[in-house]
Amino acid sequence: MAPFPAAAPGAADVPPPPPPAHLRTWPDRAALLADRAAAIGGLNRRLLGGRRLALFLLTLLGLECGWGFTGAAIVSLGGPSDPLTGLLAALAACLGLAVVVPLAVLVVAGLRRDRALRARLLAWAALDPAPVRSADVRMPGASVTWLLLSFALCAAGLGLSLVVPASARPGATTYAEVALAMGAGLLLWVHGLIAAAKAFGHRRLVLRLAAPPRG
Repeated sequence: MAPFPAAAPGAADVPPPPPPAHLRTWPDRAALLADRAAAIGGLNRRLLGGRRLALFLLTLLGLECGWGFTGAAIVSLGGPSDPLTGLLAALAACLGLAVVVPLAVLVVAGLRRDRALRARLLAWAALDPAPVRSADVRMPGASVTWLLLSFALCAAGLGLSLVVPASARPGATTYAEVALAMGAGLLLWVHGLIAAAKAFGHRRLVLRLAAPPRG
């Protein structure tokens, strides 16, 4: 049986791409299908598994905390100002931006990495027309978890982005407080959409891989 080719440095736990056609030395189709199933299952776990979910939630929590520091600085500047308040607001804003900017870059990098892993998974699936129906591919529990999470995040995001501004009272609620709530809601909404895209994308992938070959 042809073992998986060497993975890139730092990615030993990620199944590598399928070998080029001239390097494929599987002794029979059963060996190819076994390696194909193992690679697809491993890549699918990297896309939807507990590690990916934990990183997703920790990133969201960090973004919310960072935005909270930045928003709190903006809110404090709307009240009575003095040098100490201005200094603390500046420190809070810097701390918030120091958290938000790297995590925003991490979110974008994570989306690009997910796209690359999905393309690698499809490359493995294209090696043979046989359907893939293993539990490592379906992962119904993980798919439902991502879907429910997306609904919860979108609902919470809409609540903060719409309810708080609608209930604001002139003279009692400042523009900075409304902006703080809307920013926090926007982060929840965006991450809810990301979670929904992962859940529905996985569903389409399962249907595609489980479909019998045409012709």
